[in-house]
Amino acid sequence: MEEPIYEFGALQLPGFEGFADLRSFFGGKSYVGCDMREGLGVDKVLNLHHIDVPDGSVGTVITLDTLEHVEFPHKALTEIHRILKPGGMVVLSTVLDFRIHDSPADFWRFTPDGLRSVLKPFSFVFVGSVGRESFPHTVVAIGIKGFDGPNPSMDLFLPKYEQWKKVWKNPKGGSWKDIAYLFLPPILIGLDRKIARLFKSS
Repeated sequence: MEEPIYEFGALQLPGFEGFADLRSFFGGKSYVGCDMREGLGVDKVLNLHHIDVPDGSVGTVITLDTLEHVEFPHKALTEIHRILKPGGMVVLSTVLDFRIHDSPADFWRFTPDGLRSVLKPFSFVFVGSVGRESFPHTVVAIGIKGFDGPNPSMDLFLPKYEQWKKVWKNPKGGSWKDIAYLFLPPILIGLDRKIARLFKSS
């Protein structure tokens, strides 16, 4: 990954100290942890809507499980595109099938098509997911600025991505519902919760 590497959403919340530290994966590289508030793991307080960083000065941007908390995601990705060098890369992930968290700043759930939409400024885009194909738990994406032609890095990445999909474990655990989702028509999905609410209120 080209330097400097900027991580947005670097704040290590209580209970996630160390576990949420990505810096250790990039030893010896110029790494800047960024978030909207000060705290453990944060080197710079920056707002993704208006990133106070010069144009074309960043090599790589990482933002994992953060985009759902950004109120104007299209604007944020336009800003990320602006600060990246030509050939620079953004790597991001976000949840889709996941509970509301960190409210009142949990704004969005992105489908793969949703990530393709916010990544429109980038000339190369890869989008993937893990979990059920019809309702993934996590959606991941890579965008490369001003890139034209074959990308050798993707040849290295894709086999690892496929391996990750195979070994990924649903943090909610497996259940009969995972199998039922394969057969239920869409109108019936969630019916179990509606029935439970009816009995609870009676």
